[in-house]
Amino acid sequence: MERRIRFLVYTLGAMFSALPARVAGEPAPVQVVPSVDLTRYAGKWHEIARLPNRFQRDCVSDTTASYTLRPDGKITVVNECVTKEGRQKSAKGTAHVASDKGPNTKLKVTFFWPFYGNYWIIDLDPDYRWAVVGEPGRKYFWILSREKQLDETLFQQILSRAKQQGYDLGALIRTTQSS
Repeated sequence: MERRIRFLVYTLGAMFSALPARVAGEPAPVQVVPSVDLTRYAGKWHEIARLPNRFQRDCVSDTTASYTLRPDGKITVVNECVTKEGRQKSAKGTAHVASDKGPNTKLKVTFFWPFYGNYWIIDLDPDYRWAVVGEPGRKYFWILSREKQLDETLFQQILSRAKQQGYDLGALIRTTQSS
């Protein structure tokens, strides 16, 4: 009996000692900017960089995202790019604020209803010249700019902040934008 109790104490001790290591190794949750003026955010954005994803695998240049605020509070999303074959590719979707309780920087977007994805604004220029979009799983990531190019020093600062949020940017793709 004493042997069983020691085995049980040892097993439970081993299990519980492993738990903090697992939790401690996980990055903190992705943080979003506190709020966004969706009217100012609306308009055309040029993709500066992204993590690879299946829905943009054919895109090689001139990737843009255009957002139009609708009277019902939703946002029309139009993503465009030039493909490997030189053709223009376009996808139209809808976004809305994820929760009435906020923040309004956490959006849900769909290009194929009823499937929605997270669209979180995790970094934003105070003058709305550039924005960084991610999501809680850190699988998707975009750097957007109102201009086709972004200052290299600023680009590196944005990358540094994203890495602090736990993003692995080793596979980052810099988007080619024609002049």
